[in-house]
Amino acid sequence: MVDVVPLQDAAALTHHIETRYHARHRKQLPVLAELAAKVERVHVGVAGVPAGLSDLLRHMIGEFEIHMKKEELILFPAMRKEGGPGIEHPIAAMRGDHDGHDREVAEIRKLTGGPKLPEGACRSWTALYAGLEEFMTDLAEHMRLENEVLFPMFEVGGQPTK
Repeated sequence: MVDVVPLQDAAALTHHIETRYHARHRKQLPVLAELAAKVERVHVGVAGVPAGLSDLLRHMIGEFEIHMKKEELILFPAMRKEGGPGIEHPIAAMRGDHDGHDREVAEIRKLTGGPKLPEGACRSWTALYAGLEEFMTDLAEHMRLENEVLFPMFEVGGQPTK
């Protein structure tokens, strides 16, 4: 489901991103990392087990926290003040981070085969893959809102850049 936010209001959009996506990712990733560790531990050696997924998700927790803090403490406050000279630099950094997130999602898909559950998967494995699907959907919409709606408002040809 796509969230509806006034497209011209950077302050409302940044607040929405923080409360809807940042808060949600902070809840999702630790749970997913724990579920992945459990599945890897219980099903070690089983065909299709996503070996290494828990390590990747734990790495992502740290990467996402750094990324979100840069947005919350530097970029979004600047945007709420209508941008200004030099705002293109943190925007470029965030776009670079998003490219890294895309690579991490590709690695999740590789480790999980889609995600595609093996026949007879246990409840934990099923919950893990359902949670991964939800996380990846949320992340894609989060990055789309920033890359295609928010950031262009402050880039050349966008709106509030002063």
